[in-house]
Amino acid sequence: MASAELNIFACEPEYGAIASELAPNASVYSATTAFQDPHLVQARPSLIAKMRRADLAVCAGAQLEVGWLPMLQMKAANPAMNSTDRGLFFATDHVETLDKLDKVDRSMGDVHAEGNPHVHFSPERLLQVARAMASKMEQLDPDNAAAYQANLKQFEQRWQAAVPQWEADAQELKGKKVIGYHSNYRYLYDWLGVEQTADLEPKPGIPPSSSHLASLLSRAKQGDISAIVVASYQDRRGADWLAERTGLPVVVLPMTVGGDDQSTDMFGLYSSVIGKLKGTVQ
Repeated sequence: MASAELNIFACEPEYGAIASELAPNASVYSATTAFQDPHLVQARPSLIAKMRRADLAVCAGAQLEVGWLPMLQMKAANPAMNSTDRGLFFATDHVETLDKLDKVDRSMGDVHAEGNPHVHFSPERLLQVARAMASKMEQLDPDNAAAYQANLKQFEQRWQAAVPQWEADAQELKGKKVIGYHSNYRYLYDWLGVEQTADLEPKPGIPPSSSHLASLLSRAKQGDISAIVVASYQDRRGADWLAERTGLPVVVLPMTVGGDDQSTDMFGLYSSVIGKLKGTVQ
């Protein structure tokens, strides 16, 4: 199999972007966009057809896709997509996730026992994922192992050069407090020293209620919150309601590659997110 013929099915754009860095000649298809909730995806015929032809599927894992990937795997009937020993790759299998839970029940909302799956906003973890993905490509396509390693090395060098620049740019964000919507940016905040003090969701996956928004209004009046942050795919009505009553700015951040004009790859995504936070969070 030549690398030009490698068909890669990405569950989310961030993993499609990494795959394209490592295998620039491959055919890479993303099942979702930055304007979709990656938890909620329909197993459309077009997705089934793409997975049926895929050699490699790269996904977040940690049950992010549990609501739709199993149905897709079943309907695609591609044996390689059913096993991580073959063509299935979960990013979170290769890193230490934050916020693992020993016990989960329905009363807790849409939580992930295996930890927060949005690891692509941790630069260190993203590099670990890239290394593991390159190894998977070598396993599937050993004839082009040297090319995957060379592309990985080039990506590593560019990434390791960019991280200190991002950290310097984001220095003023350290210690800032925000109200968020879901825990999408958990790893970003952990990296940059930002604190999400409250969530627009009363429980993960539950839309903002009027009583919950009223409690957030009380919290915001303490005066230490800098902004309300929502992702590009999220409904911002609750955030706007709170902003009108508190005077806090609403920051809409791209969740992944393609979320705005700047986020054409992972480098652009990181630069965009940090720039938008810096421009709004005071």
